Amino acid sequence: MPRLLVVDDNATNLTLFRHLLKKLDGADVLCFADPVAALDWCATEEPDLILLDYMMPEVDGLEFIRRLHLIAGRADVPVVMVTADTESDVRHKALQLGAQDFLTKPVDKIELMARVNNLLALRKSRQQLADRAAWLAEEVKKATHEIVAREKEAIFRLSRAAEYRDPETGMHLLRMSNYARLVAMQLELPVAEQELLLEAAPMHDIGKVGTPDHILLKPGRLTPEEFDVMKQHATIGYEILRDSTSPLLQCAATLALTHHEKFDGSGYPHGLSGHSIPLHGRIVAVADVFDALTSERPYKKAWPLEDAAAFLNEGAGGHFDPACVEAFQACWPQVLEIRARYQEELTQTVATSTQS
Repeated sequence: MPRLLVVDDNATNLTLFRHLLKKLDGADVLCFADPVAALDWCATEEPDLILLDYMMPEVDGLEFIRRLHLIAGRADVPVVMVTADTESDVRHKALQLGAQDFLTKPVDKIELMARVNNLLALRKSRQQLADRAAWLAEEVKKATHEIVAREKEAIFRLSRAAEYRDPETGMHLLRMSNYARLVAMQLELPVAEQELLLEAAPMHDIGKVGTPDHILLKPGRLTPEEFDVMKQHATIGYEILRDSTSPLLQCAATLALTHHEKFDGSGYPHGLSGHSIPLHGRIVAVADVFDALTSERPYKKAWPLEDAAAFLNEGAGGHFDPACVEAFQACWPQVLEIRARYQEELTQTVATSTQS
């Protein structure tokens, strides 16, 4: 049912327009002699069309349109202005302000009904298009969400593939990726970037799928030759993930390639230094090393947390980006929470597998 608003300070005109517009099937006609009162009504209610007289005291038709468009969501309401035949300059200004049509005094009844019907039909079509566009946008959003969810699942499964080849890792992926997000948060990176890092970080060691078992699973120290082979996992991981159109996989490729670079240029595989190392790689380097130091391995005991923190501080400017180390230390309470949370899950996982 269309709602039609008539604004005219002449009571006779209001009566006439109400009588004529009521002939439209189901039309709800509201009349205001006071334009200010009409504007107040429009602030909370939305008409489908406004029939507006130009000559009104205090607030004329032009000022009415200007104020109407200041109300959120009312700029698209069609306005038909009633003017005298000689007021062409008024029409020009009204068009500039957003009026859609005009009626000339004295108003022709047939012309009035035709113009109102046409504008109402046009508004209905626009609303249907807007509803359709909103529906399509929602469907695209749902489809995109499903694609992203599948992408994240694929990445998680690939990460698990590397983890199963290296049983030492345990909950390392979850801990270090959450540490990385903490650092990104402290560095005030955008929330979307923080989440991207959280999702991509578990892929940093995917290249280990290409490392021979006798090297990857060796309990003792690697020989220089074996270590050269181990270092290849950075470029292998990059080759696996590179050239993807997915921002998530692009980030993961960067992490795989750069998480063993060092701030002083002594890292691998390319000996990058300082800020030539991508920030995400510098962040993950801190998170990865801290968790590796504080985790027990077949060939070493877990370091005390304070010793690992001291190692990061000593390596700031050498191994690590000082800003990333500082950001990590600033989140120490949250670091402890993450470590405790995923350590408990690790214990439960081990206990469950032992009982099976």
